[in-house]
Amino acid sequence: MLVFEEALQKVLAAATPLGTERVDLVRAFGRVLRQDLTARADMPAFDYSAMDGYAVQTAEFASTPLSLPVVGESQTGHPAPKLQPKTTCRIFTGAELPAGANAVVMQENVQLAGDAATFTDKPEPFAHVRRRGEDMQAGTVALRSGARLHGGRLGLIAALDHMSVLVSRRPRVVIVCTGDELRDPGSVARPGSIPESNGYALSGFVRQVGGDPMLAPLAKDDAEATRRLLAEAVEGADLLLTVGGVSVGDHDVVRPALEALGAQLEFYKVRIKPGKPLTFGRLGRAAILGLPGNPVSAQVTFALFGAPLLRSMQADSAPLPRRRTVTLLSEITQKTGRRAFVRGAYRPDGVEPFTNQASGSAVSMAQADALIEVPEDVERIPAGDRVDTISLAEL
Repeated sequence: MLVFEEALQKVLAAATPLGTERVDLVRAFGRVLRQDLTARADMPAFDYSAMDGYAVQTAEFASTPLSLPVVGESQTGHPAPKLQPKTTCRIFTGAELPAGANAVVMQENVQLAGDAATFTDKPEPFAHVRRRGEDMQAGTVALRSGARLHGGRLGLIAALDHMSVLVSRRPRVVIVCTGDELRDPGSVARPGSIPESNGYALSGFVRQVGGDPMLAPLAKDDAEATRRLLAEAVEGADLLLTVGGVSVGDHDVVRPALEALGAQLEFYKVRIKPGKPLTFGRLGRAAILGLPGNPVSAQVTFALFGAPLLRSMQADSAPLPRRRTVTLLSEITQKTGRRAFVRGAYRPDGVEPFTNQASGSAVSMAQADALIEVPEDVERIPAGDRVDTISLAEL
């Protein structure tokens, strides 16, 4: 049985980056960039005013107060006039600084009388001016391949004058949920049945990390039927995600069905809770991740292994979930021997672990936004200690 780090290393080492495609910026949110983007020009491209006010040449301020005639104006989106000696020019926020000017005095500090402006204080050179190349100079690498594109990065790409970008193809993820007890949500209930929920939860997580999920038909606890379903599901998949049936019970048929299809399985147990029965391997070109069937176990193991795997497939430069070190607000106790990932919720002053840690509780996963990591050799963590957490919103 592998420890957590060993299992995660095997998963990441087996991830093969997918191909690329070019997409418009409006469709690039959440995608992983697969090209370095270099500034083609200085940013800003010219000196401009950060305020509404008056453009001046500070060398002309031999003494104050100083009155200067107002000659012309510089307006956003229009070429700036040249500043004539011993004059001032009206200027607006974002407008180009006139040649000959080297500062802007904001309008609140200027007294107007007819066509003359009076300045009571001498401005510092380049006061209220944003300089050309201040943000980035031409030739600078603005974004590197492997960056996941959020709103701010999309804005930067547009500012770099690109309408489309090269990104990783979305991983195609086929989800197969298994068990005689399962039925489709909203269907007629039968004795002993439960509505299938894992596939929908996992579909959401897959989309969250940039994948393209597809739910396969529900699989019964029949070895041959499961083998046929898996053989069909793996066609065209980048990741085959199975749920349930990977342990060693009499009705756990997924692992034998995968082996019958020729899958090469790396491991099938990890020393964590929840989620000890976990299978990883490959079948043809597809990676296989076999998750436990309990809702919490399935979702937690996907967060720990599936999300990094899919990010690595997209050549994400930061494939691991974001971790935060925060204050524990209530104590945690556990039986030692397995690394625990305790569900909880972030609060303004720390993280609160839930009292209900049952692996079948879909309710607790709906309420959780944090996994609190508890080392396998630690029996108790008192309230007030600092703990490592994984943010479920930032997988």
